[in-house]
Amino acid sequence: MKIKKQDIFSQVHIHQMTNEGTGLVHIHQVPVFVKGNVAPDDVVDIRITRVRKNACEATVQKVHQYSVAHTSPKCIHFGICGGCKWQHIHYATQLEQKQKFVVHAFEKAIPHFKFNFLPIIPAPQPYYYRNKMEFTFSTEKWLTLTEIQDKTTSIQDKNALGLHVPQRFDKVLDLQECHLLDERTSHILRVVKAYALQTQKPFYDLKKNSGFWRNIVLRKSYTTPDFMFILIVAEQDIDAINKALHYFQNELDFITSWIYIINPKLNDYYQDLTYHVFAGKGYITEYFENVVFRISPLSFFQTNTLQAQTLYQKVLELADIQPNQIVYDLYTGTGTIANYVAKKAAKVIGIELVDSAIQDGIQNAVLNQNQNILFFAGDMKNILTPSFIAQHGKPDVLITDPPRAGMHPDVVQTIIQAKPHTIVYVSCNPETQAKDISMLLEHYQVVSLQPVDMFPQTAHVECIAKLVLKNP
Repeated sequence: MKIKKQDIFSQVHIHQMTNEGTGLVHIHQVPVFVKGNVAPDDVVDIRITRVRKNACEATVQKVHQYSVAHTSPKCIHFGICGGCKWQHIHYATQLEQKQKFVVHAFEKAIPHFKFNFLPIIPAPQPYYYRNKMEFTFSTEKWLTLTEIQDKTTSIQDKNALGLHVPQRFDKVLDLQECHLLDERTSHILRVVKAYALQTQKPFYDLKKNSGFWRNIVLRKSYTTPDFMFILIVAEQDIDAINKALHYFQNELDFITSWIYIINPKLNDYYQDLTYHVFAGKGYITEYFENVVFRISPLSFFQTNTLQAQTLYQKVLELADIQPNQIVYDLYTGTGTIANYVAKKAAKVIGIELVDSAIQDGIQNAVLNQNQNILFFAGDMKNILTPSFIAQHGKPDVLITDPPRAGMHPDVVQTIIQAKPHTIVYVSCNPETQAKDISMLLEHYQVVSLQPVDMFPQTAHVECIAKLVLKNP
């Protein structure tokens, strides 16, 4: 039987969740991805919304039975905001599903191969775990169904400060609360929006690319009291900027660094712009045990500080670095792993595409008195070559933490030629991780696979793989 768009199927059973955050059912052996607030073992009616070549998409029409995996969402915006789509699922079930994602990714990419899957490491805080959030000003507030139906409420004011609605670049959900970064986030948003409205300066119009108020970025430390506020505006009105930041300073006295950025571009990307320190030291500081990291306004840093410490501890444990060994840290970012492992090694080589990230890594190496790290900026496949390895020494341990797309095949081949004894592969995408590891299996044995939950309330999962050379 051929499945068609608009077909309705009654009382189907949600088998599991997918790594895209949707529910999964099979109809006539065809996988159907069900959007909506479903959980494993729910019984629902669904309507087919899209028919693809080998799969379909559907939405929930009616719920017959909620499973025991359901729980009450913490946030009033759940179901509209795309920030954390799994709040309705018990955290224990979230962990079970993420463990299955990792197992499925490897069994699909490398069938009939036996892996040692370790139990997923839970996050210490299921909420208030992020150290960075970006919020957008907009003249195009997303109107909820309640707001549209409430005839007593005027909807003339469409100014918003919050997060983009999923799949709508032009619509912003006006947030009343957020439970991802810090309990004081809601208060910050109220103070900032109220002041911005009072000034009569226009919120940014995402379609017309005009206005003054554009974004705020919040960054906080979990090991020090440091809290950074970045104001991003579209116009160079220094007087308005100064007045705003003076006001916010008085109202938000727990903020330790005040930054502003002027972004007149047609997009929200600000990492290539100049930042200005209005007040405070202009950076935040984190400590991972005895390693210190100075994080500037534009620096990348693992978003979940507390779980990142666990991640790096596990990387160090699996790497088993000896004092006489050379360690390569590929896709080093701001050198967090390189600096974390440096005191265990004879020499560390960190390679990263983004030059500004490398500058942060160098600064953190100086801060931690790690004189045995060398950093290099550029495209990984162009830098990591046999001649580079001959010049800087063969790696005994290689740590790699690539982007979601995984490693370039040329990089994998260079690693095989270099023959490091141990590879520790950290990934935010187990599917591409499994693909890369499949190319290494002729020469390497996979010792263990360790899932780590870095992002509670979402479908994302991190995984650490340890590989050792078969014939040293």
